[in-house]
Amino acid sequence: MSLADTKYLDIVQNILDNGALGQNRTGMPAYKLPHQIMQFDLEKEFPILTTKFVAFKTSVKEILWIWQKQSNDVRVLQQWNCHVWDEWMQEDGTIGKAYGYQLGVKHHYKEGDFDQVDRILYDLKHNPLSRRIMSNIYNHHDLSEMHLYPCAYSMTFNVSGDTLNGILNQRSQDMLTANSWNVCQYAVLMHMFAQASGLKVGELVHVIADAHIYDRHIPMVEELLKKEPLPGPTLWVDPEVKDFYQFTTDSFKLENYQYHPFDHKVPVAI
Repeated sequence: MSLADTKYLDIVQNILDNGALGQNRTGMPAYKLPHQIMQFDLEKEFPILTTKFVAFKTSVKEILWIWQKQSNDVRVLQQWNCHVWDEWMQEDGTIGKAYGYQLGVKHHYKEGDFDQVDRILYDLKHNPLSRRIMSNIYNHHDLSEMHLYPCAYSMTFNVSGDTLNGILNQRSQDMLTANSWNVCQYAVLMHMFAQASGLKVGELVHVIADAHIYDRHIPMVEELLKKEPLPGPTLWVDPEVKDFYQFTTDSFKLENYQYHPFDHKVPVAI
């Protein structure tokens, strides 16, 4: 049985049972619970839902666009046949100073100038015991120039022995459309950083400040709750890739990914 399903279904059932009904900035009613936490041992299992299909390859394209390309240009994703950001594309083809743009801004340190990604890579190799290995793309100075405020906004890394652990902080999450998408793509990111740094991959903790289910999604969530989770898949990562910037979508494959049919197209609202 997939641990990702077990943790996910526990949270959505808790939201349905105990969540407070309200409206967010979109004006759509939703049931919400604060401070939900999911924890996965990536050495034991790759966390992706089996009670419905998750577009793994597309999620990998987005995480490469944000973290590896450090891009805010939606046209780059479109060239990869990925259209998850089309709705928020501005006239200049970008999403403003959001997501990958923030990761690519260089900052000055005593060791030299680094963007956030290169600083993480540097510290994982040279200062692995540091408690300061983290990213933050929720830059208040630039919020007015972001077409969408970051949802998953911070990663904090911690090395224990030869094992890399990480915490993903997320301000808001639509549990039906986005949860497993974000979990599996940041699990891939953990594998990328670990392999590029000569480390083993360890725990991924996902902290959600506002976990919610829109009222229009409740019948679909109830459908998922009736399904029996299947065994989780195994992630294959190309062992030849040692450079963080050389990973491609072909560097990752899910082996034995089984999932239940889920015949609904669900619009995203965040």
